[in-house]
Amino acid sequence: MKVCFVGLDALPVLAREYNRHGTGGEQVQHTLLARALALRGFDVSMVAYDYGQPDGAEWDKVRTWRAYRRDAGLPVLRFLHPRWTALRAALRRADADVYYVSCAGAQVGQVAHFARPRSRRVVFRIAHDLDCDPDLPLLRFWRDKQLYRYGLNRASSILVQGVRQQEALQRNFGLSSTVAGMLVEPARLDLGFGARDVAVLWVNNLRDFKRPDRFLTLAGTLPTLGSHMIGGPVSGFEGQFESISREAAAIPSLTFHGRVPYHDVNDFYERARVFVNTSDSEGFPNSYLQAWVRGTPVVAFFDPDGLIAREGLGAAVSSDEEMRAAVLRLAIDEPAWRETSERCKAYMRRHVDEGLILRPYLAALRGEPKQ
Repeated sequence: MKVCFVGLDALPVLAREYNRHGTGGEQVQHTLLARALALRGFDVSMVAYDYGQPDGAEWDKVRTWRAYRRDAGLPVLRFLHPRWTALRAALRRADADVYYVSCAGAQVGQVAHFARPRSRRVVFRIAHDLDCDPDLPLLRFWRDKQLYRYGLNRASSILVQGVRQQEALQRNFGLSSTVAGMLVEPARLDLGFGARDVAVLWVNNLRDFKRPDRFLTLAGTLPTLGSHMIGGPVSGFEGQFESISREAAAIPSLTFHGRVPYHDVNDFYERARVFVNTSDSEGFPNSYLQAWVRGTPVVAFFDPDGLIAREGLGAAVSSDEEMRAAVLRLAIDEPAWRETSERCKAYMRRHVDEGLILRPYLAALRGEPKQ
């Protein structure tokens, strides 16, 4: 079976030599899935932005087809050419049986528009809770919202990250879906409490709903703990990156790293005592898995399907005061940290098995009936 992942900005995860370019958690999932399928004998390709890589270049048995540069074309006109035309050309070169796409956006409709007349299947995966919101607040343009709805209603299979998304998709769009877990790379080190020199860690792209301002406030109230903040600029939010970096520089106990490539960021999760997420909304953060597999508790406002609270994987909080108290306890109280850290690692051993996680993906790729 030929499977093509349409993840335009996933190449910086797949190919280390391009990792200076920004990426996010969903691009990590595209890459880990692509590699896992390639190792299982699938013919796997990926459509990616033009970063200067040769068309058809291959990494880890994943062939890449070049679409267009991020800045290609003239405003307004570029949506059709060169962007849509280049995307279609890359999809044609991939010549896949199944096209896999995730995240709400025009691209879902564009891929469906290409694939369906050719009797090719489209597997779509929800990547954020707001992808199931009928108002689609993460999409700026009416055009993109309509194309997303068009593609969503024509996907051969829809995968979701959890029960909350599954229920919202059914309620708001009348569509059934299957819950599918996420892959994570295994830990390289297993550091104890005393060896972890990053007391508090925050990793995210700098966008409004990620609430980096909350972490700045938190770091400012923890002058005796070393806090570390990782996050690069996102298109359309460059001003926020500049503002956050200036404010971070004024907090003595905070180290602001800016963008750190995926290939290097796992070292920070291994060195951290506590990982903090301040987002208003999410899907299922890749960062949670990266933290838990390394025995790093998560303190967060966002708790997907109540998992953090139910399994004791850190602390699910509802106020800045609760967050500060939970962070202090886990960063300073070694017995409390060790107990929580062991629960995190035990949970990951029980639930994050690659073969088990791949089952719903394989069923969707094969065109088995929706669950």
